[in-house]
Amino acid sequence: MAVVDAAQVGTAHGRVLGGRARRLTRRWERTYVAALIVVDGCAASAAGMIAYASRFTHRDDGHWYVLLGALLPTLWLACVGANRAYESRYLGVGSEEFRRIMTAAVWLTAGVGTFSWITKAELARGYMLIALPALAVFTLVGRYAARKRLHWLRARGGCVQRLIVVGEPEPAATLVRRLRSECYHGLEVVGACLPAGSSTAPVEAVNVEVVGTLDTVVEAVRRSKADTVAVLACPEMYGLALRRLSWSLERHGTDILVAPTLVEVAGPRIAIRPIAGLPLLHVDHPELTGGRRIMKALFDRCLAGVLLLFLAPILLTIAALIKLTSRGPVLFRQLRIGRHGEPFTMVKFRTMVTDAERLRADLIHLNQHDEGPLFKIKNDPRVTRIGARLRHYSLDELPQLINVLLGDMSLVGPRPPLPGEVAKYGLDARRRLVVKPGLTGLWQISGRSDLDWEESVRLDLRYVENWSLAFDALILWKTLFVVARGDGAY
Repeated sequence: MAVVDAAQVGTAHGRVLGGRARRLTRRWERTYVAALIVVDGCAASAAGMIAYASRFTHRDDGHWYVLLGALLPTLWLACVGANRAYESRYLGVGSEEFRRIMTAAVWLTAGVGTFSWITKAELARGYMLIALPALAVFTLVGRYAARKRLHWLRARGGCVQRLIVVGEPEPAATLVRRLRSECYHGLEVVGACLPAGSSTAPVEAVNVEVVGTLDTVVEAVRRSKADTVAVLACPEMYGLALRRLSWSLERHGTDILVAPTLVEVAGPRIAIRPIAGLPLLHVDHPELTGGRRIMKALFDRCLAGVLLLFLAPILLTIAALIKLTSRGPVLFRQLRIGRHGEPFTMVKFRTMVTDAERLRADLIHLNQHDEGPLFKIKNDPRVTRIGARLRHYSLDELPQLINVLLGDMSLVGPRPPLPGEVAKYGLDARRRLVVKPGLTGLWQISGRSDLDWEESVRLDLRYVENWSLAFDALILWKTLFVVARGDGAY
């Protein structure tokens, strides 16, 4: 039985029962996994052919590599399978699927190197240097395309799990709203089971039928033809009752998802630690220092430097347009708060008139964010004509690559706050300051300026608690598409 965060309950589509991975019982799951096997095999074949064509174009001694290219798909599928990247709980959402693909690539590289050393076989390094990285890249691209297709189908009501929510009315209604706003998780709520005598109003307000009580969950599952049950934190659903429920659901092949009271923590940080016969949750602290942090800093600065060189013509063009269309400096400098509350000067392309700060007091009544310290206005009259276009595609943020290069910011992280905003932070919001602010982040790919203050804080805290290099890469990739669409930018 798996334990997951209620906010991310949709990230696990298969569950572990009795120590073994749940067998794929849904037709769409079997079809999807079969499609991934084809994608992975084709990626390996393509990588092998490209490496062979690049390495042995003008030579006739590469016939052994034809055999190696033929074996490469089988070896790759074995490595991917051994890393459990075909288990349905890792598919569809989250970065864990892609992390396991990268781990499989490392395994295959290590295996080929070890084989070459043991057998004294002199494998052409040029072939391997092309084949193995290409194999990983092709697989990641193919899987991302398959995932987007799955999300497209789920948005239209296909490839979903029928879910019954078990717990108190208010948390149940909150989970329903989150799952409906993030339909790509593929969980369709078909009913709720509430404690006897509790109010049904919160659940009915989100148009979910109350199909039973905590004592009739199994019957409700059978009547609703549900295949998944999500159990939220609830005093009545104590250890023995939950264990008996899991036994009953196991007999029907129904998945059970249990939400811990510790929210916004998921993925590799959580493990089951058996102590005195009890399966206790072991929660690692987020890795805020150490080797992975150094790797993140190196990655940030190297990529920022490359992007600044590559984007130099675009940056110069934008600077010229700003200078020609409005009075004032090209760059806008503003004091922001970084990691551990350290202030730094953030740079952006200027998108407003030069006296924008003076005019802010006259526009405070138009603020779109009634709660929290954020100040945002749609169709802000202070924004210049060219500034509106820059904001729509977030091009005004590009000079922040300089801040990343200087080490004040990261490519991915929480939104960089103003000193006045930090002064109004509560205890939870201050948790955002334990990492560097980012050029992009979960807030950027989840709605940008359309997010309310509470949701913005929740997303930033989720990132702080669960960051990883694979998570960063996924956010950067999604940012490209969000920015291209211009969603939620003003």
